[in-house]
Amino acid sequence: MADIKTFSFDKSKFDEIKAYKFGRNWPVVYIIKNEEEIYIGQTVNAYYRSKQHSENPERLKLKDMHIITDEEFNISAALDIESWLIQYIAADGKYIIQNSNGGLKNHNYYDKVKYKTKFEIAWDNLREQGIVKNTLEDLKNSDLFKYSPYKSLTEDQFSVAKKIFKDIKNNPTNTIIVNGKPGTGKTILATYLFKYLKEQEETKNLKIGLVVPMASLRKTIGKVFSKIKGLKSNMVIGPNDVVKDNYDILIVDESHRLQRRKGIMGYQAYDNVNKKLGLNKEATQLEWIVQSSKHQVLLYDENQSVKPADIRPVDFKNLKPRNYQLSTQMRVEAGVDFINFIEDIFDFKIPSVTDFSNYDFRLFDNAEEMVNEIKLKDKQYKLSRVVAGYAWPWHTKPGSKSTQEHDIEIGELKLVWNSTAQDWVNSKNAINEVGCIHTVQGYDLNYVGVIIGPEFYYDTVKNKFCVDKEKYFDTNGRNGITDPSELEKYVINIYKTLLTRGIKGTYIYIVDENLRNYFKKILTGKKVFNEIIKSPYSGIMINIPLFDSVGCGELMFADPTVQEMIPVKSELMSKGSKYFVLRTSGNSMNLAGINDGDLVLCRKNYHPEEGNNVVALIGDDATIKEYRRENGIVVLKPKSSNPTHKPLRFTNNDEVKVQGVVICVIKNNNEKLL
Repeated sequence: MADIKTFSFDKSKFDEIKAYKFGRNWPVVYIIKNEEEIYIGQTVNAYYRSKQHSENPERLKLKDMHIITDEEFNISAALDIESWLIQYIAADGKYIIQNSNGGLKNHNYYDKVKYKTKFEIAWDNLREQGIVKNTLEDLKNSDLFKYSPYKSLTEDQFSVAKKIFKDIKNNPTNTIIVNGKPGTGKTILATYLFKYLKEQEETKNLKIGLVVPMASLRKTIGKVFSKIKGLKSNMVIGPNDVVKDNYDILIVDESHRLQRRKGIMGYQAYDNVNKKLGLNKEATQLEWIVQSSKHQVLLYDENQSVKPADIRPVDFKNLKPRNYQLSTQMRVEAGVDFINFIEDIFDFKIPSVTDFSNYDFRLFDNAEEMVNEIKLKDKQYKLSRVVAGYAWPWHTKPGSKSTQEHDIEIGELKLVWNSTAQDWVNSKNAINEVGCIHTVQGYDLNYVGVIIGPEFYYDTVKNKFCVDKEKYFDTNGRNGITDPSELEKYVINIYKTLLTRGIKGTYIYIVDENLRNYFKKILTGKKVFNEIIKSPYSGIMINIPLFDSVGCGELMFADPTVQEMIPVKSELMSKGSKYFVLRTSGNSMNLAGINDGDLVLCRKNYHPEEGNNVVALIGDDATIKEYRRENGIVVLKPKSSNPTHKPLRFTNNDEVKVQGVVICVIKNNNEKLL
């Protein structure tokens, strides 16, 4: 059982720590604190570590040292418990944390669940002693926890952060786009990166701003910054604020919501900014960002653009940015399978997975039942909300002259829209209201109940999804749109975004009966089309990550960054296997049909057979060669018309690591199997 032992943080009394049975040569987690500040750490020698801390002037302010340990502790468990303590104590808000945020990462190890339980028991003990205030459950639902720069990072978040820091150090200017689907932790990366840059010697004196286009989310993150040592709420700014100063670095969260001059409020103010910057009248907020900073880091998801005012994807591509990718799903407990399911179903594809055994996903026939179920979930888990597409007018809007007391009417059910646009998800009466895309984009919810309104329906004759413009009431979301497909794209993006807010569960009620039946057939595996949807190249296509690049000649640096997603015929792949695409460089495999610049489909395989064409890592470099073994020696053989290419031989098998086997070359969708 985890135990907490308290010592005086006083040099003259460190021998008491030395005499403690866990004071030396045992993994422990410790807290050093006074009434206002705190430091959290882990070590295998608490006595020696306390002496080190006593040489730090910042630590000398602190008075008490609480050592948390257990007979079953190991180093991995101590690292995790240290990480959890930093995250939750930061969210608890009682102390200013002296720790930097060099990057807390999750660790996997034997019996991890047991140690999470030990941490929860230790937290309760800390509460009983008055060291912390709030329950873990309350903190999990708090914005200070969700958007804290002390959150544990995924491997891809940590890797991207390191690359961005290196880019900023080594280049006078940068335009960087971090792509990520819903729930991949773009906002977490933004807040972490901001604090990290403010702590590093090379960047701490630079002028940095965190730009958040949506006012509600901007206010929320501003509150978080006001509670973090070294950060201030005024460091979180809107797009209009960037022109008030010259910035070294601007980090832009939800950059897909930056605006262009179309369907906006305040044209005169917008035009004044462009005039001040010497830009033409049609210049976008993205251009304001670039003009006002040396380095731009843009957190971006093309599929979360929801209205005509949002900047078009081509404007981002025209910047010719350096691209990085976040892929690990952090929000939805069903993982990336659920995100792909939502994308597939709204992209009019047959989802490959429709059953989510560890996730509460339900389709309701009755809207009132769904609303009542969300209210029950809110009592049980908190932070559960009903949201909807903007398919009903806002009669109850503050300042409205309408006498109608409700906005949404579905049968006997009468509901009202959100009474505030500022931090609605945390507002007092939110559980009795309905939020829209503008109040929940960027937020996490434990449970979300989504009403798909009558503006979005399924045409059984045309066998397609349609949008009824007359039933879509977001004025700024439809004005100026003449192409029905453009409005359809925005509405689909809205529902994709709404349906990926739920951590523990997602509930759906669909107003249009034909669309509801369509969803039911998808979920029960029944036939919904006369024919399976096929690509123009006669095959079901699956998006596979493309990495750039791999050598077919000279060895090439192995860059683990996903450059883009490439559609590949599903018939080329087997269920249960993982695939990736590489762009090749060189001619050492041209006799095998692999030429310079080709895209090759590869299957992950660490144990190839003789004669396979493999992707192999040699240090940090990668190459494609034929795999052979000769007298216990690994031989990577070229297949080339160029005689300068020679076999590579490895007497130490650890020097070469096979990552996959080449399946085929992709050329204009005419695949050539190898």
